[in-house]
Amino acid sequence: MATPAPVDDKAIEKALAHHRQHQPEYLEELKKLVRIPSISFEGFDKEQPRRSGEATCDLMRRKGLTNVQLLEMPGAHPYAYGEWTQADSRPTLLLYAHHDVQPTGEKEKWVTKDPFEPEERNGRLFARGAADDKAGILVHVAAIDSWLKSHGALPVNVKMIVEGEEEAGSAALPAFLAKHKKMLQADAIVLTDTSNFDTGLPSITTALRGLVTVQVEVKALKQPVHSGMWGGPVPDPTMALCKILARLVADDGSIAIPGIYDKVRPLTAEEKKSIAALPTSDELFRKQAGMLPGTQLLGGRPPWEMNWRQPSLAVNAFGARRATSSARARGRGSASGPCRTWISRKCAKN
Repeated sequence: MATPAPVDDKAIEKALAHHRQHQPEYLEELKKLVRIPSISFEGFDKEQPRRSGEATCDLMRRKGLTNVQLLEMPGAHPYAYGEWTQADSRPTLLLYAHHDVQPTGEKEKWVTKDPFEPEERNGRLFARGAADDKAGILVHVAAIDSWLKSHGALPVNVKMIVEGEEEAGSAALPAFLAKHKKMLQADAIVLTDTSNFDTGLPSITTALRGLVTVQVEVKALKQPVHSGMWGGPVPDPTMALCKILARLVADDGSIAIPGIYDKVRPLTAEEKKSIAALPTSDELFRKQAGMLPGTQLLGGRPPWEMNWRQPSLAVNAFGARRATSSARARGRGSASGPCRTWISRKCAKN
């Protein structure tokens, strides 16, 4: 076992100094990972998430982690794992990130020529995965490397797991955790798939709202029929689905599902004061969200209170079978929302 690194201000500053000196190197490591198009959705090249997992393992090894492994689960993209557990009697942190990314969407709408070729612009890096969540991988790795290079040891034990299918829903994660329960034992978890409240305002996300997803399909006809001949007495499934969805919320944006607010804990006076002290406004929130003129904020509360501490409901997809001059035979919608609200975020100025 190694002698754990000290944790006083002087030791921390030494590690930070190493990080500052080697920041260009860490940026290049991030770019290498970003160039791998590790889209985890069905229908994309499955070899790319594997390449990304292998590249993550290689990075871990080069930066001082041991017992590095590419871990497999049936029907899932691979996980990358590494550890440094030589700090006897010190706590163990489990570090989480993910190396898969979302599809790029319409490439012509990107500000870069290639979503997987990172470009630096005004101090920021633009590319798919540059933030979510390959930057999270480098946050962990750069911190580990900085402590090891400046002190020869870490102040705590570290286990690092990097998932390969978070963006696609983490279907294999429960079975993965059960299978590797002993290996992943830790005193606390640090997850780098979150964000800062604003540039220059460090933030710690302490909890998130739970998520429930429901897919609803409405059918009324065996086949599409001509609206000119049958429209009127024949029920329209798409219209019926619209009515169902509309009944889920009130005009003020509150959710009309009975009981959904029963277990929502009211904010304390201190929590209200904390949110009110944030450097934001309704106007800034509208601008950051990209709200169009004439649209209104919903809920009757400060927007960040609604965002962090109240349940929400969103329609993520809506489709109806296309048929010219016809009544649709079916309509389909997908809605999701948190079953409870458990979010708290603390922010502090530099």
